Amino acid sequence: METIIKVSDLRKNYGELRAVDGIDFEIKKGECFGLLGPNGAGKTTTVKMLTCVLPVSGGDITVEGLSVKERPTDIKYILGVCPQEINLDPDFSVFKNLMVYSRYFDIPGNEAGKRSLELIERFHLHDKLERPIEDLSGGLKKRLLIARALINNPRVLVLDEPTTGLDPQSRRQIWEEVRSMKNKGLTTLLTTHYIEEAGFLCDRLVIIDAGKIIERGAPADLIEKHLGGKGTLEDVFLKLTGKNLRDE
Repeated sequence: METIIKVSDLRKNYGELRAVDGIDFEIKKGECFGLLGPNGAGKTTTVKMLTCVLPVSGGDITVEGLSVKERPTDIKYILGVCPQEINLDPDFSVFKNLMVYSRYFDIPGNEAGKRSLELIERFHLHDKLERPIEDLSGGLKKRLLIARALINNPRVLVLDEPTTGLDPQSRRQIWEEVRSMKNKGLTTLLTTHYIEEAGFLCDRLVIIDAGKIIERGAPADLIEKHLGGKGTLEDVFLKLTGKNLRDE
């Protein structure tokens, strides 16, 4: 399978603190790849370097062969990014949020309007079309963030903790949307501290803790390797880290 993203000896320092400590992984075309770990493990820092928000301290990331250190603008056109924080514009309606965001990708007005309406329908936001952001629930805001991330027809979707803070029903709805996109061939990078989420969505994943990768593989393969096939991904994580992500 074709490698879309390659992370090589990636490091990020904040003074004497090393938040990301020499990690390596590759993401193949069409797969959902996960970064699983507790809060503070370095997942969001890794995503911010990959999406060209933070400069790397060492190593490199390439997206379709383009280095984040040399071609950040070109990479941003390839990616669709759903950040962990809800950064929708509170002064605009649901529809206007998508339309304004489309300008960052130089999408012509007519095409932007068409894509916005299609995404609003796809994510079941049609009855909120002209409503202000403050009227949306947490689950609807997350749906709009994912819709916004798709406005430029990205070749890679980056989801940073997409269901944090949501109720179980809203979380499941997001999972089904992500799985549907993966089934249509969209390459996805997911960061999460929900083990059930990682197991449900990810073809492969890395377990990251304190800025280091401590294990990698398909969820079922990790269960077989560490537990002889008898147990859960949560049991694997607890065995490797001594931590229970349910406490996060």
